[in-house]
Amino acid sequence: MSVNIHQSWKEKLGDEFEQPYFKSLIDFVKKEYTTTKCYPPGAQIFSAFDLCHFDDLKVVILGQDPYHGAGQANGLCFSVAEGTAHPPSLINIFKELMSDLEVPYPNSGNLESWAKQGVLLLNATLTVRAHEAGSHQNQGWEHFTDQVIKTISNEKENVVFLLWGGFAKKKIKLIDPTKHTVLTSGHPSPLSANRGYWFGNRHFSQTNMALKAKNLKEIQW
Repeated sequence: MSVNIHQSWKEKLGDEFEQPYFKSLIDFVKKEYTTTKCYPPGAQIFSAFDLCHFDDLKVVILGQDPYHGAGQANGLCFSVAEGTAHPPSLINIFKELMSDLEVPYPNSGNLESWAKQGVLLLNATLTVRAHEAGSHQNQGWEHFTDQVIKTISNEKENVVFLLWGGFAKKKIKLIDPTKHTVLTSGHPSPLSANRGYWFGNRHFSQTNMALKAKNLKEIQW
């Protein structure tokens, strides 16, 4: 079965696309996109992989679901399409970025520039029905993205994994901490951030310190 994803990932995940669960998943997604409004746009479902190639990957940020509001999701976790108002979690991410690195608040909520520098902005579930959070969970996406995390852990070294919130932290069991840097904190959503579990984690500067220690180019956040 042909999946429209960058060749560097096809070489690593090709066997996955032939598994029965993945064929069922694609059938489900095609039907959903045909019969209901879904996000992100079909051409952007694999944007995280198309913009961050396997060989260039240095950082993984893990989200849960795409945004389910009109015009928001663009295939990168926490990111929104150009010109779209910033959702609360993204606002808190940018606030921490400002505090950590003393940079101005970004005008654009589109995180493509991060992806192109080697940051894989991976949602555990890559699609969602409009205005129905979690509507495409438990259809096979999580199995696929778990395999992505395992593949990165097994086949690369010195990757920085940023696990924000309880859901993301559960993925730590898929990562070899002797080969990679794993940073955890609360989720940037207002519920978590306002309780003191997000602000002050300094993950952006810590990520760059970890990359620099391995003579890797730092991310221009």
